[in-house]
Amino acid sequence: MLSYQHGFHAGNLADVHKHALLAWMLEYMCRKPKPLSYIETHAGRGLYYLSGPEAAKTGEAAKGIARVADWFDKGHPYIRAISAVRAAHGADAYPGSPVLAGELLRFEDSLRLAELHPQEHTALVEAVAPYPANTKQADGFDTALSWSPPDPRRGILVCDPSFEVKSDYETIPAFFTKLHRRWAVGVLVLWYPILTDHRHKPMLRALQAAFPEAMTSEVGFPPARPGHGMIGSGLFVVNPPYGVVDEAARLAALFKTLT
Repeated sequence: MLSYQHGFHAGNLADVHKHALLAWMLEYMCRKPKPLSYIETHAGRGLYYLSGPEAAKTGEAAKGIARVADWFDKGHPYIRAISAVRAAHGADAYPGSPVLAGELLRFEDSLRLAELHPQEHTALVEAVAPYPANTKQADGFDTALSWSPPDPRRGILVCDPSFEVKSDYETIPAFFTKLHRRWAVGVLVLWYPILTDHRHKPMLRALQAAFPEAMTSEVGFPPARPGHGMIGSGLFVVNPPYGVVDEAARLAALFKTLT
């Protein structure tokens, strides 16, 4: 459960899908002059370096953000956040979703982050020090429920487990149902991998049955290397902000150009 290290995968095509749409939603929600809450269940270390040995070993970043950055103009919130992080931390820095959120949220917004892995949590605390963040080293599912409904109630939750624990596929539909009962107005975002065995499908069917008005965005891409099991990325969004369905379709069309 504590063996997953996202440093090997940071900046890959799944991150591009997830982070580009998350950045778009955060920017849209910040247009309204009302504070919002951001909660993340599996925050990771928050900041990664794409020239490090982990990224070099897998080559996923080279086939990810390094390859497709020109899909986004300089004004896109995803690129703005990356540019700000690189100005502060160097040209090879890449923001995980907590730092991405920290760059795009405002001072009046709240940032609550859970991460169970002790070393990842230590790194997370350092990475989000410039932002008004509250971090907790604890199970993300239980912690998110304890934080819900947040104050302010307007806001977004990101659930981004590694899915190394296979029971996550069974746990998540019940977790989302319980969370939605407590926080009906929250934008609830789930990222999930699309693997060659398509093990996500029962979970997705359960979520779509429970939340028929939610958005499902899936993209496919070539395996990062021979034998690599991930062939796509999915986002399931309860209470999707206005316009994100069109942005997701635009991004999906770009993914279809990959060979």
